[in-house]
Amino acid sequence: MTRFIQLHVLTSYPPANLNRDDLGQPKTARVGGVERLRVSSQSLKRAWRTSDLFVEVLAGRIGTRTKRLGVEADEILRRAGVADGKAAEWASKIAAVFGAVKKDKPLEIEQLVHVSQEERQAVADLAALLANERRAPKEEELDALLSKQSAVDIAMFGRMLADKPQHNVEAAVQVAHALGVHGSVIEDDYFTAVDDLNRLDESGAGHVGEAGFSAALFYLYLCIDRDRLKEHLQGDEALTRRALGALVEAVLKVAPTGKQNSFASRAYAHFALAEKGGQQPRSLALAFLKPVDGSDYATEATELLLRVRGNMDKVYGPCADASVCFNALSGEGSAAELVDFVAGE
Repeated sequence: MTRFIQLHVLTSYPPANLNRDDLGQPKTARVGGVERLRVSSQSLKRAWRTSDLFVEVLAGRIGTRTKRLGVEADEILRRAGVADGKAAEWASKIAAVFGAVKKDKPLEIEQLVHVSQEERQAVADLAALLANERRAPKEEELDALLSKQSAVDIAMFGRMLADKPQHNVEAAVQVAHALGVHGSVIEDDYFTAVDDLNRLDESGAGHVGEAGFSAALFYLYLCIDRDRLKEHLQGDEALTRRALGALVEAVLKVAPTGKQNSFASRAYAHFALAEKGGQQPRSLALAFLKPVDGSDYATEATELLLRVRGNMDKVYGPCADASVCFNALSGEGSAAELVDFVAGE
């Protein structure tokens, strides 16, 4: 039976603009009749997988998302003395292995592709070989560029290669958009900057601008298929444990970097609940369909989440076999215990 790990996390952020929309304003969603702040799962996953915390634990096991594999190959070829035309032609063939290349920029892939360190190194090695032998790549050499995955972030969050579905990776970790548990109003920060070289008789700002911001307590839900993750990692149990531990710690501590220099909106989760079991997973977002509207969002949100969880267990039977939680407001439990619980079998 598939073993699922579910995480339910509450984190409060002060005024911030963690994840911007196309107009530069904080992203939102209308839920329960009110506008809530939202942080996209894409933004969260990038923040986690590129964090120092993640990289330190999983060095050498993290992939790269890029359109520029052909550019890298072209640079290697040209540095080795291959004529520009031939270098571009051969590099474009290498890039095309990973996806359709742009018509106006044939060294770039149309869509970002997630590649492992081994695959990126294979591209560099092939380019070096072609430069040394002064020839175009062979079909079998191009086919060998794609390999079985050992990149933890690809194993977790998946990838899709439209023209080579045999190398697609089904995500082992599903991440919901983080959603404010209460209504939020987006405000504009009107700011000015003074020119330090102004003379004493000069006044006025050297720059005037506006930046949107808001504050919220977010509920975040993740569902992890542990068996799938281990399978993607070639059955390596030790690596699976390290990967899960790094992921959970990043979820609890790492936020998107949007406007951090302006707002210093760094926060740790104040509450987290981890569940394990073979039961069909379910989010607890229902707890916040009605927006929290009291004076103590953090305490009320925690109580609501636990109440709905208990009531769902009454109605459906136990929705998990085991669980661990911590509450920084009351000082109960510990983050280290929760990380160990998730990482263990």
